[in-house]
Amino acid sequence: MTIIYPFFARKELVMYEEIVSLFTKHQNKEIAEQQASYLKNHFVFFGIKTPERRMLVRPYLKQWRQAEGIDWQFMEKLWQNEHRECQYVALDFLQSRQKELHFEDMERLLPLIQSKQWWDSIDSFDQIIGAIGLGDHRVDELMLVWAEDADFWLRRIAIDHQLGRREKTNEALLANILLKNMSEKEFFIKKAIGWAYEITQKPIQHG
Repeated sequence: MTIIYPFFARKELVMYEEIVSLFTKHQNKEIAEQQASYLKNHFVFFGIKTPERRMLVRPYLKQWRQAEGIDWQFMEKLWQNEHRECQYVALDFLQSRQKELHFEDMERLLPLIQSKQWWDSIDSFDQIIGAIGLGDHRVDELMLVWAEDADFWLRRIAIDHQLGRREKTNEALLANILLKNMSEKEFFIKKAIGWAYEITQKPIQHG
């Protein structure tokens, strides 16, 4: 299959339009229905699987990495699109510039986290928030706040943002967060607690 990329514009909003146009040309209705069903029909899809999606946007990702600063308006445009692949692109692009994300960007990330929530996007935010937290302990205090938030997806991030840290895991922080959620009946919180438990291989004592 030959892929013809449209002319690159410098402005990210034009890049957004080009990405959407490219995805539209490569959409697959059958795959889209399967993808929507997998996520309980919470979202619509173009029907582009991850390997193809990343191949299609690779030139745009290169341009994004070379841009000066993170264009949050571009992120918001991707997030507002009804097709789930656009949120995946936003997350991939953010993670490609993870080292440039700081605690001060949390106010930009929070509206994305709390919009179009489901486990697939939340799992990516686990990694993004966790990486910021490794370099800034202010995230620890914020995770303690999120651990008691009415939004259970924020609680899930608080529980799982240390996944993959291994010996760098702050076990005291993790235990504190888990204790705030041990009585939770929500499936996605119970699942997150199970993953967090595997980090330490230690039981969390109830107070």
